[in-house]
Amino acid sequence: MTEFYNSLLNGEHETALLATQVAKVAVEGDIIALSGDLGAGKSTFARAFIRARMKDETQEVPSPTFTLVQSYDPDEGPSLLHADLYRLSNPDDIEDLGLYDELDHSIMLIEWPDRMPDDWWRFALQVSLSLAEACETESRSVSVSSVEESWRARLAKVLK
Repeated sequence: MTEFYNSLLNGEHETALLATQVAKVAVEGDIIALSGDLGAGKSTFARAFIRARMKDETQEVPSPTFTLVQSYDPDEGPSLLHADLYRLSNPDDIEDLGLYDELDHSIMLIEWPDRMPDDWWRFALQVSLSLAEACETESRSVSVSSVEESWRARLAKVLK
């Protein structure tokens, strides 16, 4: 896995800014795997990403914790799927959610990606968030990586 970006994000605003930048270069078939402890900023990232793609800062983006999957259809570009796999016990359960059918036709943001099938990791952009322990603010550490080298050129356009 190649790391493309590693930084400290100071508050939700910077987490949202990173998500907006990634949203600019995401394409149909992309999987963005959001990992981190509870409260690390996964949902903040997903919400900002979806709002950027929808071109609507007021877009309601509820957590898919109970529904497991929320879908969005922007005016332009592929559909967006936001999945929270926390309650799944087996990667085979993904098939029941209909995610396989959308794999090539949408952009997926997946929280708790350790529950997704192993073969999906090949295409995923891994965004790992964690609370910054040494800071008293709302800071998060973030690492952005992938085994898929095509992400490198796309992210180089938007991340410094």
